Amino acid sequence: MAYPMYEVDWSVLPPEQNRRFNPAFNIATIKQVVNEAIERVAPVSVRMPTPTRLRDLIRQIRAARTAAEERSVVNKECAYIRSTFREEDSVWRCRNIAKLLYIHMLGYPAHFGQLECLKLIASPRFTDKRVGYLGAMLLLDERQDVHLLITNCLKNDLNSNTQFVVGLALCTLGAIASPEMARDLASEVERLIKSPNAYIKKKAALCAFRIIRRVPDLMEMFLPATRSLLTEKNHGVLITGVTLITEMCENSPDTLNHFKKIVPNLVRILKNLILAGYSPEHDVSGVSDPFLQVKILRLLRILGKNDAEASEAMNDILAQVATNTETSKNVGNTILYETVLSIMDIKSESSLRVLAINILGRFLLNNDKNIRYVALNTLLRTVHVDTSAVQRHRTTILECLKDPDVSIRRRAMELSFALINGQNIRSMMKELLSFLERSDAEFKAHCSSAMVLAAERYAPNNKWHLDTLFRVLLKAGNYLRDDTVSSTLQIVSGAAAERQAYAAMRLWTSLQRSATSGDATEKQPLIQVAAWTIGEYGDLLVSEASNAISMVDEDGIDDFVRPSEESVIDIYQKLLWSTQLSITTKEYLLLSLAKLSTRFTTQPGQDKIRVIIDTFGSHIHIELQQRGVELSQLYRNYAHLRPALLERMPAMEAPASGADGRDDSDHEHDPLSDTSPEHSKPDQSALLDLIIGSDSLTNGDVEHKPSQPPPSNNNTSSNDILDLLSGLELTPSAPVSSMVNNNISASPAAPAPASLLLDGLFAPPTMTQVAPPQELATVTALDKNGLRIVLVVQRGGDSVTLTMRAASSSPATLTDFLFQAAVPRTFQLDMMSPSGTVLPPQGEITQVLKIANPSRSPLRLRIRVSYNVDGSPVQEQAEVNSFPPDLFN
Repeated sequence: MAYPMYEVDWSVLPPEQNRRFNPAFNIATIKQVVNEAIERVAPVSVRMPTPTRLRDLIRQIRAARTAAEERSVVNKECAYIRSTFREEDSVWRCRNIAKLLYIHMLGYPAHFGQLECLKLIASPRFTDKRVGYLGAMLLLDERQDVHLLITNCLKNDLNSNTQFVVGLALCTLGAIASPEMARDLASEVERLIKSPNAYIKKKAALCAFRIIRRVPDLMEMFLPATRSLLTEKNHGVLITGVTLITEMCENSPDTLNHFKKIVPNLVRILKNLILAGYSPEHDVSGVSDPFLQVKILRLLRILGKNDAEASEAMNDILAQVATNTETSKNVGNTILYETVLSIMDIKSESSLRVLAINILGRFLLNNDKNIRYVALNTLLRTVHVDTSAVQRHRTTILECLKDPDVSIRRRAMELSFALINGQNIRSMMKELLSFLERSDAEFKAHCSSAMVLAAERYAPNNKWHLDTLFRVLLKAGNYLRDDTVSSTLQIVSGAAAERQAYAAMRLWTSLQRSATSGDATEKQPLIQVAAWTIGEYGDLLVSEASNAISMVDEDGIDDFVRPSEESVIDIYQKLLWSTQLSITTKEYLLLSLAKLSTRFTTQPGQDKIRVIIDTFGSHIHIELQQRGVELSQLYRNYAHLRPALLERMPAMEAPASGADGRDDSDHEHDPLSDTSPEHSKPDQSALLDLIIGSDSLTNGDVEHKPSQPPPSNNNTSSNDILDLLSGLELTPSAPVSSMVNNNISASPAAPAPASLLLDGLFAPPTMTQVAPPQELATVTALDKNGLRIVLVVQRGGDSVTLTMRAASSSPATLTDFLFQAAVPRTFQLDMMSPSGTVLPPQGEITQVLKIANPSRSPLRLRIRVSYNVDGSPVQEQAEVNSFPPDLFN
């Protein structure tokens, strides 16, 4: 059949392409014919080769055997794409942008394709728009100038008659909207939410969700249209509407109160989902639209929190979901998990909370590790709500301590500690001790510290408490934290005499076994505790008069054999000669051995102890050498003072606990620190940490004498304090005695001025009658850069109290605020803890300073203030000499 009307139209083609119209031709064939014709007609000088297809480029990149070969393929393709972009009317723009997006996904730069994406967006063809919008979402953000050019294109496409074009524009707007773009196009999105088309409506709701996240001020614009979304029957519109309302309620308390009226509507929708029959469109493993159920449960949890009326309205439906949901599939477990979270967050009935915790208990029996982890994590968050209900699943939780998965073991351990109380402390501690022994190294430190705290809080008696602490020391090894050692020593020092003897016997047994078996290196905290205890109560260990041997322990203390003095010294010598013990442990042992010289009575033992101590006078480590020299002096020049200096220490004071049960001070109780009442004050220790620094304190174990001069064996600390006090006139003092002090010993190599200076600074206050404090004046100590520090002076005899008040008038907040002060050696300065370390604008920080002045000389004070402003450190220093002249009269 001839078609004469097509002769003219087809005659422009070459002879081989001049065919009659054939209905078998498809669109792809026609495009190929047209493109080939264009290639033939185009001049040779501008003719470009046919670009590589996307699938061919992917094959080439995947075939590259090295990174360099892959870069070569990518660079070659990018160069070709750049050259095609120079053509204004390139027919391959869509294909090139698709390849460029793949290159961008591999991590290579593709920013040069941003303008080409805008050209594709402006194209009337849907395929071009689709690739163009995809490129815009991947390559553009609000930091790019090209980002501003897309607003008009989005506005035009939001008014398109094609729903798919509108959907592309809404997706792109939600992905890359800047605050300015969101404000310009929010009215268009609000209009589309009211569209009768369900496809456009759900896309618009999701776009509104992203706009509200970027610009919360636009929330009120979407409120009228959002509530109507819950009346839709389309599940896609419902789920996007619930998502949008959830975001609004989380961001605004007023909006939350506004949407509490929709609780009955949400309950009705959820009930219909539960009772609905099989629906192939929404069914997932036999559950009707679990995604919508989870979203509704999450919104109910937000609406019912701290609201009894809303919680009452949803109690029944939550119970229905919890009892009717199938648990054999993971989909059902997801819904049950959200139900449990909702029950525990709202003001639900107690029976409903028990039901929720029982659901979590069933989760613990699931073979899926993720479900068990989720159950443990949720129980840990909700154990404070109903502890008795969680206690019913204690056995299952303890079984999780044996799980091979490390995350499950960690959560089970934390939950186990949360379940400990006075009734189950014995059984729980037994299980946790077994877990501590077989656990990995990463668990031992946290587990041992938590066990010590739990034993201290719930111990049924002192003997059980000591036994538990010793087992923790034995099983945790070197992974114990320092606070565990110090707290154990504090408990031993405060126990009764028979308990102290029992502790010495138990620890001697452990010390002897560790020394003979060769595992002392892995149990150094145990060695430290044993050395301190035996050094203090060694006479009770070897004394036949002690009746602590009658206290039999379940671990087998009944076979205890009382050691001789020589055997104890031999074990000490073996440990001190060990090359693998730390210096700190040897310090414990050396000072403990020195104390045993006053506890033991036989002359051979005394001579052997003296020989061991003398050998440390030439030790390679300077700290041990210093201790050896000083302790040797106690045998030679100060033999008459040795029994008094090395007598038994008094009971340590328990650390002050804050609201969380931890020590509020900046230092832990050092087992070898001074425990006399004058030197155990927090303010005195804070002053030591402030001016000397914790690094200068050494672990001695000799009794501290109140009249002893302060330390001077740290050149750095001495230089710091001399720098702080430079310019003050210091009167010379008597030579420093060479007696041993508890924390730090005087070093002959330290600078003499530092010793003289620190001598008076840390001397104990003179015991005088203190007059009632009287407020005298306010002295301005510093007024610079908006920071004003004043000292409010109160007099009381030969001592004064200064209240430091720091106020800031600058607009920036001062962080890490630290106030330091120093006085000449004739004064005694005690600094209390400050009220805070952050000084906001118009705020205030206070700190109390107590100064004793037995000589009643005029007060001179040197202060140093350091803080951070916007991350920049600032330090100011000043000298205050304007105190009233009759301050101490």
